[in-house]
Amino acid sequence: PSPLRWHWRYDNHTKHQTMMKNYYRMATEVDSACGAILEELVSQGVLDNTVVIFTTDNGNFHAEHGLADKWYPHQESIRVPLIIRDPRMNSDLRNTTNDEFTLNIDLAPTILSAAGLPIPEKMMGRDIAQLYLSENTEWRTEFFYEHPTISSVSYIPSSEALVRKNYKYMYWPDYKYEQLFDLVNDPGELEDLFNSDDPKNLQVALEMKKRFEELRDIVRSDEIVTL
Repeated sequence: PSPLRWHWRYDNHTKHQTMMKNYYRMATEVDSACGAILEELVSQGVLDNTVVIFTTDNGNFHAEHGLADKWYPHQESIRVPLIIRDPRMNSDLRNTTNDEFTLNIDLAPTILSAAGLPIPEKMMGRDIAQLYLSENTEWRTEFFYEHPTISSVSYIPSSEALVRKNYKYMYWPDYKYEQLFDLVNDPGELEDLFNSDDPKNLQVALEMKKRFEELRDIVRSDEIVTL
């Protein structure tokens, strides 16, 4: 489990230095591989007719929260890089950033759309290209996160969350435990506000819990919906 892996990798300075240097070595290797792929696209004369999407399947804990690896709904685990090189993109948008919420469920619709293929209506994701090919695109302002139990509750317990730009509500189904974090004032998610006496925090917790339950029910139903 993640806490145990923290002991394997980060419980002293030497281990932490070794692990972080190894991660940077792997990142350098990935960078070199991406460069080779782009060079091959250039050599074939198809770079300007190719949509390139760079992303990963998950983030990683590097000792934050006393954890290692992934699996849990903290920012370090659920935030991933996303870089898109699209020949259709206006030149003034290239080399810029966009902080809208994109999800792994958006990748398939994005690729299908770029290839000129229909997007099955049962797919819940969106075509990310709408963010740079269309003006005034309405986009999601929150998303539902879930991860199942792996092997057993004592190994990797299940976790769920409702994530917004300003707050995150977490729910641990195996323990019926709830948490709330203020991502603006506490980006490291160190202070759990769910049981706070502050009326503002109480209001946010109740509203987000209700919305969380609504989205959870929608996602697990047979309803056809775009998130």
